[in-house]
Amino acid sequence: MELLAVLGCALLLPVVLGEDCPSPCSCWSLGEEWGARVDCSSRGLLSLPALPRLTRSLLLHNNSLPSIPAGALDSLGHLQELELWDNPWHCDCHILYLKLWLEDFSLPTLARLRCASPAHLRMKPLGQLTGNDLGVCIRLLPTKCLQFFWRDLVLIAGVVITFILVAWALKVAKKLVCQLILGCRRLRRNIPKTRKVQ
Repeated sequence: MELLAVLGCALLLPVVLGEDCPSPCSCWSLGEEWGARVDCSSRGLLSLPALPRLTRSLLLHNNSLPSIPAGALDSLGHLQELELWDNPWHCDCHILYLKLWLEDFSLPTLARLRCASPAHLRMKPLGQLTGNDLGVCIRLLPTKCLQFFWRDLVLIAGVVITFILVAWALKVAKKLVCQLILGCRRLRRNIPKTRKVQ
């Protein structure tokens, strides 16, 4: 099985479908329908390089990555394989994006990752981190999440204002109906009744 995988990789072209391969990494095209394999493992990376959008397989293991910047993996819509083990993950507010992203992408991948620092969290699995572990985070959410928050807040305010206007309109309508009914009764009282002639 491993021999087939090695032969398969040897047949891949070192091209990333019209996109540049990050300089410290090796890239192979898997074909237009399959995207690209990007191997950045064992390169001593301290930060995540710019990755091709069509990355299907991303190998980042055995580097010096302390965290992944918020939003860095969001554009990788074709990603199906991700290897992140053996990096010195620093478990503070900056690791929160990676933890939440991996909860949606791959729980087994998340389960393999452990904190390297700070000392009180050393060897704790990233998947088990809680808000108490991370301390006070001023900016926990990426910009996109904050935009959704403000959009939702505006929608809620719009719904509340609409309910207030509808309640006011119903009250005014009820008052008008009562005035019309009372007006009609007064008119009937004021109109003299005619007697039938026999």
